[in-house]
Amino acid sequence: MNGAIFFSGQYGSTAQYSQWISDATGLPVFSVDDPTGDPSQYDFLVLGSSIVFYKATIRGWVKQNWSTLADKPTALFTVSGAPAGPKLDGWIAKSLPAELVSRADHVALQGRLRHDDVSWWLKIILKIGALRNKDAEASEDEMHGFDYMDKSSIQPILELVERYRRPR
Repeated sequence: MNGAIFFSGQYGSTAQYSQWISDATGLPVFSVDDPTGDPSQYDFLVLGSSIVFYKATIRGWVKQNWSTLADKPTALFTVSGAPAGPKLDGWIAKSLPAELVSRADHVALQGRLRHDDVSWWLKIILKIGALRNKDAEASEDEMHGFDYMDKSSIQPILELVERYRRPR
């Protein structure tokens, strides 16, 4: 079975993870903004999405391509500052079709936020959010940025790709 990686990101972490997965598996990688990427040409998909303002950035692309995605084996990886858990699961459930959320194999990866890479208004929003956040570690991350990028964390995705490639 052949597959491909489609990703949507904002500051580079999701693109980096997508490239690492591509390098390890040989799967082609496409930004959702790349018109040459056609998910109907593949048997399985790896979808990568940043989580920004509590929403999956790939949500519009998923909605636009739902008829093609609905029946394909799908690995979904999300990239954010939030670790795996109920908070992240809730954001994903509110962003993506319930059918996809219930059947996709989800892997939560942590990303990077450099204040030098964001707009001035986002810096202000992050500072306000940091002051209001009751989670001390998350508040610190919002206030000063973070870098949780970890190439080894793609291992579960590599295992999913191998499982999808096996003949059924």
